Amino acid sequence: MPVASCPLVRFPASVDDRGVTTAEYALCAVSAVAFAGVLYAILTGDTVNGVLTDLVVDALSSGV
Repeated sequence: MPVASCPLVRFPASVDDRGVTTAEYALCAVSAVAFAGVLYAILTGDTVNGVLTDLVVDALSSGV
């Protein structure tokens, strides 16, 4: 298919893209907050808390 008959819409070069960067930053910020929430939920769980506590107790009681 020749480029001239491509069904894609072509925008002129003068289209204002200033808001695109802001939207990308907002999407990254929302993703980071969501990841932090999941990480917090995992690390404050009973299983992880028990493993970390056992690790610290073993390290302190090793006597080396």
